[in-house]
Amino acid sequence: MSTILVTGATGTLGTHVVRRLREDGHHVRTLSRHPRPDDPDAHAVDLREGTGLDRALDGVDTVQHLASTPAGGDMAAAGNLIHAARAANVHHLVYISIVGVDRVPLGYYKTKHTIEQALLASDLGVTIVRATQFHDLVRGLCDRLARIPAMPYPDIDVQPIDPAEVALRLAHLAGEEPAGRVDDMGGPLVEPFQDLARAYLDSRGLRRRLWPLRAPGRIFAAYRAGEHLAPEHRVGRTTFAEYLARDTTTATI
Repeated sequence: MSTILVTGATGTLGTHVVRRLREDGHHVRTLSRHPRPDDPDAHAVDLREGTGLDRALDGVDTVQHLASTPAGGDMAAAGNLIHAARAANVHHLVYISIVGVDRVPLGYYKTKHTIEQALLASDLGVTIVRATQFHDLVRGLCDRLARIPAMPYPDIDVQPIDPAEVALRLAHLAGEEPAGRVDDMGGPLVEPFQDLARAYLDSRGLRRRLWPLRAPGRIFAAYRAGEHLAPEHRVGRTTFAEYLARDTTTATI
């Protein structure tokens, strides 16, 4: 089996990907700013600086680039990774992106799209997968919004997907040849956020008056138009309600 480096290995998606790859028999190295102390194959590297990246990539066949943050620095991180992966003769780089990065004029999305283009223009073998929002993101947003008696919610449709299902596909792609941009991944249902908020409240035994929230501008208009959705790619199986039923996270309300 191949040696695979996973960036963002301790994040929501990275945790699932690392476990799946190791179950499949791959030798997995993990990379993050704050690695798990019990992981003997962990590398503490800040991709925005790149120090130590050459050692982490030595002998690596495939990179799963999952590290990302809306706080900034993704462009520098991607540039350092592309340069180091080229020097290390990495055969395959798999990148996780977001559905709608080329259609929703959000700064974070624009950065993700620019990184996609940089990867495709490089001489690396790359595979790019776009996914809709994760269940964890929707639940985390509901955690915050439910802290006040009248719970606001964005008046848009969403199509959340289970990150474990995205991880399954990423693990499969790690063993394939580079394929450029492949089909998007969407959750099983396109649902009004209001319905997800109500399911969240029911799962937590909370009573809140729901308050629809709309905002002016091109960003919200793009969300209202469904530019972040992939209704033709409903490949996920786990619904948000099913995710909540098994979720053991307890919100502080």
